[in-house]
Formats: sequence, C-alpha cells, structure tokens
Amino acid sequence: MAGVADPVEPFRDIPDPHVCLRPEPVMTEKHTNRLVHETSPYLLQHAHNPVDWHPWGEEALERARGEDRPILLSIGYSACHWCHVMERESFENEEIAAVMNEHFVNIKVDREERPDLDDIYMHAVQMMTGSGGWPMTVFLSPDLRPFYGGTYFPPDDRYGRPGFKGVLLTLAEAYRNRKDQIRESGEQITQNLQQMSRVYPSNDLLTEDLILQAVRELEDRFEERYGGFGGAPKFPPSGSLSLLLRVWRKRAGGGGEDLLRMVEKTLNHMAKGGMYDQLGGGFHRYSTDDRWLIPHFEKMLYDNALLAPVYLEAYQATGNEFYAEVAHETLDYVLREMRDARGPFFSTQDADSEGVEGKFFVWRPEEIRDHLEEGPAELFCRYYDVTDAGNFEHGQSALHVDRPLDEVARELGLGAGEAEAMLAEAKEKLFEVRERRVKPALDDKILTSWNGLMISAMAKGAQVLDDPRYAEAAGRAADFVLSEMTEGDLLLRTHRGGRSKLNAYLDDYAFLASGLLDLYETTFDLRRLREAKRLMLVLIEYFWDGREGGFYFTGKNHEPLLTRSRSGIDGAIPSGNAVAAGALLRLGVLTGEEVFRQKGVELLRAFRAVMEKAPSGLARFLAALDFYLDTPKEVAVVGPPGAEETRGLLREVHRRYLPNRVLALLNPAESAEAVGKEVPLLAGKTQLNGRTTAYVCENYTCQAPTHDLNQFVRLLEE
Repeated sequence: MAGVADPVEPFRDIPDPHVCLRPEPVMTEKHTNRLVHETSPYLLQHAHNPVDWHPWGEEALERARGEDRPILLSIGYSACHWCHVMERESFENEEIAAVMNEHFVNIKVDREERPDLDDIYMHAVQMMTGSGGWPMTVFLSPDLRPFYGGTYFPPDDRYGRPGFKGVLLTLAEAYRNRKDQIRESGEQITQNLQQMSRVYPSNDLLTEDLILQAVRELEDRFEERYGGFGGAPKFPPSGSLSLLLRVWRKRAGGGGEDLLRMVEKTLNHMAKGGMYDQLGGGFHRYSTDDRWLIPHFEKMLYDNALLAPVYLEAYQATGNEFYAEVAHETLDYVLREMRDARGPFFSTQDADSEGVEGKFFVWRPEEIRDHLEEGPAELFCRYYDVTDAGNFEHGQSALHVDRPLDEVARELGLGAGEAEAMLAEAKEKLFEVRERRVKPALDDKILTSWNGLMISAMAKGAQVLDDPRYAEAAGRAADFVLSEMTEGDLLLRTHRGGRSKLNAYLDDYAFLASGLLDLYETTFDLRRLREAKRLMLVLIEYFWDGREGGFYFTGKNHEPLLTRSRSGIDGAIPSGNAVAAGALLRLGVLTGEEVFRQKGVELLRAFRAVMEKAPSGLARFLAALDFYLDTPKEVAVVGPPGAEETRGLLREVHRRYLPNRVLALLNPAESAEAVGKEVPLLAGKTQLNGRTTAYVCENYTCQAPTHDLNQFVRLLEE
C-alpha cells in the first residue's frame, strides 16, 4: 500500500476467533446484490450478503449525493481472516444489514484492485485512531470526506470494542443532527491528507550519509535473538535486509561483519520458522510472535516476490547453499500454486481453509504417525518440533526447525546421510498427504504491479540459480500483461475472468518496468528493454508532478478523488516512486538517454528530505541512491547466447553479489550498429579472435576486452 507502513492486524488477543467460520456455499442464495457482477473474488464473497452493497463507482456516489446519505466504505481483501470474521458476524446479519441499508450507501472495495482508495482512507483511519488494518470501515460524507473510521468492529460490544450496530446508529443520528461538526471534521482530515501528499524537493547534496543514517537506525532496532527489527508481530523486512547487504559489501573486510550477521540471522530464522512453509515452500504473510514461529497463514504473491531476491543476494554474498535452496523452493511454490496456465501470477492464498486459519498447514503427531513408519515419523516430529502439546492451537503444530538435523540424527542413532535421505522421503510423503486436504481459497485475480515484482524475482532466479524455467516463466507473465492488460499505450490494473479493467497506478508501471529490465538482463531480448522504456515514458507523461517533482500514485486520466497521493515510504510493498527511481537510473545507464537519468536524479531530490527524516522507512529509495552514488559497473559480453563460453562468462557475473551493475549482451549474428544505437554500451564491441569476449566499463570507459575467465573475474571484483 503506497505510503503506509506495514499495518498490523490488531486482533490476536480476542479469544478463539476461529469459531467465526465462513459459511458453506449453498445452492440457492437468499440475497444478491450488485457485487455479483464484479470480477474480484473478495467482492464476490460479499455478493450474497443482505447488505445492499455497491462497488465503488458513479452509481453509488451519485446516490449518496442525491439522497444526502453518508457512505459506509468497507475495504478488505480476499485472504484477510478478520474480513471473513466481520462478514460472518455483521454483513450476513439481517438486523445489522437492515440498519446499514436504511441509513447508508454501502460501498465494498477490494484494496488490491483499488490501492488508491485504500491509501487515502487508510491514512484517514490512522489519523483518527492511531492505527490501521483490515477490514477497514470508513464513514464518508457524500463529498467523500471521511469523518469516522476504524478496523474490525464486532457485532456487539466486546473485546473492549464498540459493537457495529451501535456505531451505525450513533453515526446515522450524528449525520442527521450534527452535520456542521461532521463537515468540520471531514475538512480538517482532508487538509491533512492533502498536506501528506506534498513533497519538498531539495538541492542539498545526495550523499552516502543518508544511507548510513538508515543503517544506524536499523542497528538500533535490530532484535538480537531472532533477527528482524522490533518485536512481535514481525513482518519480513526485505528492503532493509537488501540495503544492509549493499552497505556490507562496501565495508567487506573492514567493519561490515555485524551488518552481514544481522542479515543472516534474520534470513535464517525466517526460513527455519513457521513463517516459511517447510513442506511446500514459500513464505506466509508475517509472524505473530517474535520467533518467526506462528505466522498469519495467508501467502501473498508480493511477499514471495520480494523475499526470493533477498535470499538470492545472500547466496551471492556468502555462498551459503541454504539460501539458494530457500529461493528455489519459494519460486517453485509460485510456479506450482500461483500461476495461471496462460503465464501470469495469481495474487494470494487465503489464511483459512474450512473456515479455520492455518488448518491446511498445521499437524498433530498422530497424523504424521498415520502416514509414516515409526523411525521416519519420530525423526520428522523431532526435527520439525511436532509435539503432543503443540505450538499453535488445539494441540496442533506449525512446522519449524530450531536445531540442526545432525543433532536430531545423533539422538536417534542415525548417520547424517541416512537422516537426510529419510527426512526428504518423509517430507515428500507428507506433502502428498497435505495435498489431499481442503486447500485455502485462492484469489486468482492478476495484478500488474505484483506480476512485475514476480517477473523480477523469476528473472533473478534464472540468473543466480542458472535455471531457465524461471526465465521462461517471467517471459510468459510479461507477454500476458503486455498483451492482455493494456488499453492503447496504457496499462490496466487487474485481470480476471477474461476481463481487464481499471486504470493502472504508479506501482503497476514502475514494478513492471523494473521487472522487464531484470528480464532483459536475463534473456537479452531487446523487446524487454524497449517495453521498459515505453512504460517509463508513459509514467513520466501521466504521473509526474512538474511543480514539486515525484510521481503521483494516480495518473492525470484518473477519476478525481479526495487527494492525489504521493509517497516515497516503503510499506508491505516498496514505494512506487523508489522503484521508479531505480528503474530510471538503470535505464539511463543502459540506453544512454539523459531523460531517464535526469528524472531518476530529480526523484532522489524530491524525496531527499524524507530520506533524511525517516531513512529506515525508505530502504528502496536508498538502494537507488546507492546505485547513483556508486558509478555502476557496465558489463558487456559479445558472443553467441547459447555458447558454453558465453554462458561461462555470464555465470561469473550472476554468481557474484554486484548490486550496482548493468549487463548487456551482443549476439554476433545481430547488427552491432543497430543494437549499439539502443544500447550504447554495446556500440563498437567485437569479439577477440572469434571468441566470446567481455568488456567491463564505468561511465562508458572500458578496460581491455578479454575472453580469459580469470582476468574477467579480476575486473569484476576491482
């Protein structure tokens, strides 16, 4: 969500929420509302509530204005456990629905389809309550100004929270009798929201001190025992870890050891905890405790798209095969579970199955003994800490690893190799058993921005792990988005059921363009570079603020809303402005076109003041700043793409942690003059003695070309 820190579902202290089950589908529906015509799985979940739901649109807004009714805006997403709870308790309650229908125009929004609305009104709720999360319930006057809001409301007073019915009646009465107060409150909140969207460009020097200040903040917040930053709940800090690796690389051999230790401790505990799906691969949304043990069990495409590259970077930096294994399993999980047959990637897997959170993923010892022989069962239970007491709810256990396999093997009198083979076979069998369980619901809508993130992750996986399956997957996803999710030169946000719709946002353009650049550096297909250039030019034309600088979250062709959001702060996903800055600077180096480099620098200047004020919240921007300050290496390879000598040189690039570099390849069968016009780095480059040849350059000034592998490695590491 643009500009909002990763929000916390603040309801873990409520007793036994899992009694609030989602209803089983029935053959005939008593109620049907306007949401039945939508494509979003989240909206369709509410299509048979007794609430007279509208999707966001002119019909609902005109009704509110014409009837002078307040708007009840409810925002959530399909994998949100507490959204399901509130639906069951309140939106399916005939009495509560009648109050909603009598006094309000009720609008339901999928935050993943409409992040613009979610961003504006989440900020408003945070202003009013001091916190945010989903489900989000906001009350608006017909001119869209918020005057009251919150997250989860129980149906009646409980857990120290006001009951939803009482809130509805109180607000309806206030709107009838105290409109002046409501107008004044809404005006003040609106002014604050508009002020938040401003930026203050700075001509102060862009220096490494901004990055080092962020590092100091992260060091102060680092949780020494289990890694991560701060206490429970813990969210995966992908951007912060990647930034720490960048700074570690510069300090390698002199003072950077603590930074690498912070990164490794966090990556190790996340991947060995219940946060990580030990059987099927892939990461859950966040940990409810400080140990990374019990997750919130939903799986988001974007989390896995952001975490896989960090594990790949750690593998490059350390050579630790464990990190490569985690990245492999994560990308394979996405290919297995989260990919449409046509190539693009789905959005989320639910936390719940059969109405119970985590049911698909947790185990009891007797279930394991039912499917494994005694020896493998005992090994599996001890290694993954599956006990009679359990570590989750009702004697169930989330699988996690808290000690080495060889230690468990010694306890059981097994050799290390024997235990490893036995465990691998047990995992395979239990995975097959788990596959027969009722799976969590899948939100199979396709989002341009999240696909952009996964295209990037797959491309990097293909590079570092030398696995062509990932390049093929990234290419197919890119082809789908660029062919099926466009309208003229413009991108669309979402696709499902054969329908693409909604204007794309900043994140869609920036994330997809960045992913296409990674794909170009994987396959060296010039189409990908051209597509990235085109998208960034559209972004500049439609989203750039020529007065203060920076990109707005919405384009100039977007419907007017309360404010036009703009932010550089990373949340659950990186800031679109920050990703755009990185993509623009890379494009500037690859294409030599000054418009891209200049816009990237202007972005850094637009958000410099924010970097100085809250540096650890802008990790992705600081990564772009590091690229700008570091004079990136420009690596050009001239040789047949499939030749082993070419592949050998490329492997040397990909196996090294070189965060600030660009890579291009010239196929001798292509016109060097034509390719050089698009990629100046390749202009004038030729093979030596008919062999694949590498050039390592900075600022288009190159070292002597070489086809000697050892010499090439020395040049890369200088």
